[in-house]
Amino acid sequence: MLDLLFVAIGVLLLTGGGEALIRGSLAAANRLGISPLLSGLLIVGFGTSAPELVVSIEAALSEQPDIAIGNVVGSNIGNILLILGLCALITPLAVKPLVLRRDGVTVVAASILFLVLVGGDALVRSDAAIFLLALAAYLIWAYWTERSGEAPSAGLHIAEGEEVTSLPKTTLWIVMAVVLGLALLVAGSQILLKGAVGIAESFGVSEAVIGLTLVAVGTSLPELSISVIAAFRRHADVAIGNILGSNIFNLLGILGISALLQPLPVHERILQFDQWVMLGTSLILLFFLYTGNRLSRLEGGLLLLGYGVYVGLSFTVFGA
Repeated sequence: MLDLLFVAIGVLLLTGGGEALIRGSLAAANRLGISPLLSGLLIVGFGTSAPELVVSIEAALSEQPDIAIGNVVGSNIGNILLILGLCALITPLAVKPLVLRRDGVTVVAASILFLVLVGGDALVRSDAAIFLLALAAYLIWAYWTERSGEAPSAGLHIAEGEEVTSLPKTTLWIVMAVVLGLALLVAGSQILLKGAVGIAESFGVSEAVIGLTLVAVGTSLPELSISVIAAFRRHADVAIGNILGSNIFNLLGILGISALLQPLPVHERILQFDQWVMLGTSLILLFFLYTGNRLSRLEGGLLLLGYGVYVGLSFTVFGA
């Protein structure tokens, strides 16, 4: 019971910390005159992954690689099946074709890159360098296509920033928001990991299973919040763009940084099952979006059903 309380407190701190960090960072960007396009692309698109980043780094440094990698893989699976499935039930999600070709294809390519690099049963520092170089190449490509007008999604990233309201106004409040956000993220990650490990030991399941499910869902709450708000406001591009950007950063950025700090052995069940689920869900999402440039309510329901099946299998057939 105490472990569940730790998990709940950790999730709350991570959610609050991520929210404070995003608001403070957006306010600082506005104060410094950074374009809304870059603010939306980097701060909101990747800022929602801050809880995953801090938890995976903390797990890597604490020599808990199963949680570090499971958190990323599980978040990517949950982002598509759970969050986009839920958002599509709220409202069908349309997407611009050129954005889909860039970000959607990058998600699939990043998933394939993960499969290739974990072929040696571990992510080492050379793999981390490849991840981070790939992320840098994606960011340059994304910003160049937005600036050149090749991809008509500048409005998407500007709208992402608009989903976050009530930004701090003064320099003091901006600094306090950023510092508080970082402090809450660090504290939340430590408390969440303590509870997650305790639950794994109490129920006799592996840390990989807990990382792939409980920790992954907990750290994905910022993505859930932004995407659900966007769906209710009929900002479908924001809901999909937020998830695609988050999944790209999870794989290339978070695993890149984590493996750079500490080489990460990969759990056998992730090699046998979860990495294929992650790739499969990315391909399914790409297929759904390409067939009509939208995600319908029926397809959203199928994604949600798929997540229920995945969680069920995680604790039964692949619970070790």
